[in-house]
Amino acid sequence: MAPTIAVPISGQRRDAAEALRRRNEELEKELRSSLEREERMKEELRMTWQRVRLAEEAEERLCSELGELEAEAVDHVRESRAQITLLMEKLSVAHKLLQDL
Repeated sequence: MAPTIAVPISGQRRDAAEALRRRNEELEKELRSSLEREERMKEELRMTWQRVRLAEEAEERLCSELGELEAEAVDHVRESRAQITLLMEKLSVAHKLLQDL
């Protein structure tokens, strides 16, 4: 086995090692921050997706209700038109009776 010699770290190497350690800590901090931001964005996206789904369901209900109201309106118009036609016929008969007198 070859003999080993302990070499003291020079000032420049120590400074470089310290700079690398600080940079590594900064990068780890940025990574944690980025992961936290990603989680917040995922949660925000999930909540937004839920709001979109609720809005779509509400839109479907409103469209259904609107369709029902339109059908009721059409029925009401038909009934009103039939009533008006009946009243016009009665008025015409009454007018003829008055003319015959």
